[in-house]
Amino acid sequence: MSLHSNVGSSQIYEDGDQKNVPNSVLEESKKDKRFHEGQSHSHKANDSKDERSIANKLAREEKRRKEDDDESEETKQTKTDPRLPATMHGNEPSKGAKIDAEIEEEEKETLKKKGKA
Repeated sequence: MSLHSNVGSSQIYEDGDQKNVPNSVLEESKKDKRFHEGQSHSHKANDSKDERSIANKLAREEKRRKEDDDESEETKQTKTDPRLPATMHGNEPSKGAKIDAEIEEEEKETLKKKGKA
């Protein structure tokens, strides 16, 4: 057997960028990272093993209710008329919005016939 390889050039076998980083550089980078800080969206609302206190859960629900109350006027009107956003911006409503409006009108008529509205 020969001890020398004839496959490729010597540049292929050089380590290039595969050198180990000095420990001093690793320690500095560890100091910069915030390992003890929590990540966003790490808590799940329905998780029974979540260690949030009851006060924190109540505060989250209050915040959620306030966000629902702070809806814009356009969002509130969109819930009553699905064609409104397009017409407000000078465009023709989409086919889906038109169908939704028709269905809504039909439902109102059937409720009137039944005497529930």
